[in-house]
Amino acid sequence: MKFKLQHTDKSTSARAGEITTDHGTIQTPIFMPVGTVGSVKGVHFRDLRDDIKAQIILGNTYHLYLRPGMDIIKAAGGLHKFNGWERPILTDSGGFQVFSLSKIRKLSEKGAEFRSHIDGSKHFFTPENVVDIQRIIGADIMMAFDECPPSTAEYNYAKKSMELTHNWLKRGVKRFKETEPLYGHSQAYFPIVQGSVFRDLRTKSAEFISEQECEGNAIGGLAVGEPAEVMYEMIELVNGILPIDKPRYLMGVGTPENILEAIALGVDMFDCVMPTRNGRNGMLFTRKGILNMKNNKWKDDFTPVDPDGTSFVDHHYTKAYLRHLFVAKELLAAQIASIHNLSFYLWLVGEARKHIMEGDFGLWKASMVKEVSRRL
Repeated sequence: MKFKLQHTDKSTSARAGEITTDHGTIQTPIFMPVGTVGSVKGVHFRDLRDDIKAQIILGNTYHLYLRPGMDIIKAAGGLHKFNGWERPILTDSGGFQVFSLSKIRKLSEKGAEFRSHIDGSKHFFTPENVVDIQRIIGADIMMAFDECPPSTAEYNYAKKSMELTHNWLKRGVKRFKETEPLYGHSQAYFPIVQGSVFRDLRTKSAEFISEQECEGNAIGGLAVGEPAEVMYEMIELVNGILPIDKPRYLMGVGTPENILEAIALGVDMFDCVMPTRNGRNGMLFTRKGILNMKNNKWKDDFTPVDPDGTSFVDHHYTKAYLRHLFVAKELLAAQIASIHNLSFYLWLVGEARKHIMEGDFGLWKASMVKEVSRRL
């Protein structure tokens, strides 16, 4: 994997760059649709490629490990062959899922014992076997196994959690270096900065992660309940330490406003379930604000979904029609909303990139934040 930094905004820390992988090039800043089990929920890859224009999608090690399992994915020749997605894939290590989905789990220096949320069966993740699993999945970008503490974690817990993550990282880096890709394409390995909302822990973690000299770096443990202002403070602190010449991935964030603010602070990569999950529940993000498509006010509004007179989906899908589909609990409603929201998110980061390159990102972002955060 290669990263080329192309331009940095003068009034902010926003960056435009290019990540090159064996499955294609990614222009940053970029948003990655979440394809947890090898699919983006309710969305065809045809739509992801042609309409949404996704350059990379995300899969999840925990979910793919449990179902369909590594034997099936390996027999298929990796996830790209299994699901037919020919562009880059990033896999989360599964750490967040182990700690959020599994009600019975035991942590130790060795790793994490957990029970499947599907059938209750017992499993064990270590920094080493999580590398091995991601080798079998064949993702272009692999994540290190970490613990993600809750936002309410007290200082001592957050410190021990960070130290555990660092110890696991050293073992994961060693395993990554002593193993090879299985399918003829290269794989990169990203460590994850932790430390909760404590400045000294975030500083120490960012310094330690930087010392590993991996091909890119991630910021984890944010957008888990802390105030947005605290999240931005942590991002700014960490990005002031992480190397300039490596891509920076903010995990699990967020709203359009969050993404714009984080881009201004120097983040390059994002993922979040919000555009699809919220879309399935009737929330649409647009250039002029946020719509709840279940509201009665849209029942006789025959204009396109996006209020500026255009739409990220077929213009025949009016607000009135989409509201009707949601009220009728028609599956097509969730599909239209998911495609619209993902298209909007990819449009938003694409516009951010354009304005960074043109040199007026700061002004554009200030006006755009007001627009996209408005409730319509």
